[in-house]
Amino acid sequence: MWFSARSAMTSRHVSPIWLILAATLMGWPLSLPAQTPGKAQPKAASAPQSTAQPENKDATCAGCHDAAAKVSKSGHAKVGCATCHVKHDEYPHAANTPKPACVTCHAEQVGGHAASVHGQELKKGNTGAPGCDTCHGGAHELTKARTAEFKKSVPQTCGMCHGEVQQKFEKSVHGQAASQGVAEAPVCTDCHGEHNILRPSNTASTVNASHIRETCGSCHGDLRLTRQFGLPKDRITSFDSSFHGLAAKTGSQTVANCASCHGVHDILPSSDPKSMVHSSKLAATCGRCHPGAGSRFALGPIHVAEDAAIHPLIAYVRQFYLFMIPATIGIMLLHHLGDFVRKFRAMRLRNGYAVLTPSTHGSFRMYPFERFQHALLASSFIVLVWSGFALKYPNQWWAAPMESYPHWAWLRGWVHRIAGVVMVIAGIVHGVSLIVNKHLRGHWMTLLPRMSDVREAAQSFAYNLFLREKKPVISPHSYIEKAEYWAVVWGTLVMALTGVLLWANNWTLRNLPKFLIDLATTLHFYEAVLATLAIVVWHFYSVIFDPEVYPMDLAWLTGKSPRRHSGHPEETPHATKPVPSVDRVDEATRLPLK
Repeated sequence: MWFSARSAMTSRHVSPIWLILAATLMGWPLSLPAQTPGKAQPKAASAPQSTAQPENKDATCAGCHDAAAKVSKSGHAKVGCATCHVKHDEYPHAANTPKPACVTCHAEQVGGHAASVHGQELKKGNTGAPGCDTCHGGAHELTKARTAEFKKSVPQTCGMCHGEVQQKFEKSVHGQAASQGVAEAPVCTDCHGEHNILRPSNTASTVNASHIRETCGSCHGDLRLTRQFGLPKDRITSFDSSFHGLAAKTGSQTVANCASCHGVHDILPSSDPKSMVHSSKLAATCGRCHPGAGSRFALGPIHVAEDAAIHPLIAYVRQFYLFMIPATIGIMLLHHLGDFVRKFRAMRLRNGYAVLTPSTHGSFRMYPFERFQHALLASSFIVLVWSGFALKYPNQWWAAPMESYPHWAWLRGWVHRIAGVVMVIAGIVHGVSLIVNKHLRGHWMTLLPRMSDVREAAQSFAYNLFLREKKPVISPHSYIEKAEYWAVVWGTLVMALTGVLLWANNWTLRNLPKFLIDLATTLHFYEAVLATLAIVVWHFYSVIFDPEVYPMDLAWLTGKSPRRHSGHPEETPHATKPVPSVDRVDEATRLPLK
């Protein structure tokens, strides 16, 4: 009682300073909500969230672990300790806590590594195979992979296991640029990949033969880089247009690619005498695939774009065909368009869309042996057109009906060569038959050019263009058949000669100047284009779309044509078989007059 009373009395006289001091020591709040007279005081709200920075828990780890200081300077500087070290915020730390797994944050990279040649070796128990820390360093001191410092160190990192390759690379044009700090210079990971590195024999590898062009092209086909470093801009396009590039597109695994000629890790500028593509080394480099190449004549430039020519003759030939093809096909289209309009109007519209029945007897056109030769020529030509343009345009749907077949490129090549041999044999048989058979020779002589052919062609062209009213008299074997026949003779000779030079490329490169094989390539391609278009426009119209024979002139099968020809005076002396007489024919429709 005494103590309580005494305390009560003295509390009224205690200084406010002592109250504040006591409250501070006891942890009481110093600020109280002010009360408004006559208004109830609301309940105390939760304390507002502090804006102060949270406590640095990593600093706590640093009290015992010096790794924290290393992490602050590494690529994991923004990653807290507890992100990788689970439950290590409890002390003492639990025993047997599993080691942090990189896959927790880097699932894609770890998955790629597991499928790579390195990951597969680790699965086999090869403890020497590199894991994440081998290349990136420890988790506490790794360098960011996207920095220039890290990229510059890649050759040394890979060289820990591939020392011999590293030495070659450092002497190469790529290695020297990388050592000088050129950020765009390729290092090991730019070509082989980063985490998903595969063996070169694996078809999915970026350095597999089927992907070398794309790998090298990522830099040498980049216009920005070629401009920046003064590199030739046509290296990829010129390779694509070459036989090597075209064969590679078809899936050939044996054809030469960039690495076959330039090297792999020891690539040097072509001006360096040690380079595989230096002028003094070209014969040896090409000779690995083409024995003896360049032994008699120096090999010229290899990368030649389609619109460039290393020899004036090649340029002249290309310019000739670029003019001749559109001019020739244009004249053919103009001639046949006028002919079609004339005949369609006279034969199909005159009697109210009358449908003509093809002649059942027809006129004699081809002997049985001539039809056999035509079958050989037509079948080989069709196969040659398809298999040849399939090489030039391998990405078209019609070019690779069997592209899933592993040896498709090899098969296509041999199909093309066999068809070429068949066409040459057909030509030889044709020549021999003219020598030994007088009937065939007499029939062939109707195809010899005459001055009257020029007159007939001019008059027919004028008639088809509505510049002449009267239809001219046309020979049974007129300028139409003669132009086509002699074009086939010329085209067969050109294609056979150039085809042999290209097929026997080892002999050609060994015994002839290289520009001749480039010339043969140019001639072979453009002559094929001209021949194909001429057959489609000129021949197919004459035997299929011409209203006079539609839907088809079956002379190639029966020997008789539905066309009705009157005997032409200039052909009669050479004919070995009398031309059957026919009634007078209408000059517009060529139908017999009653």
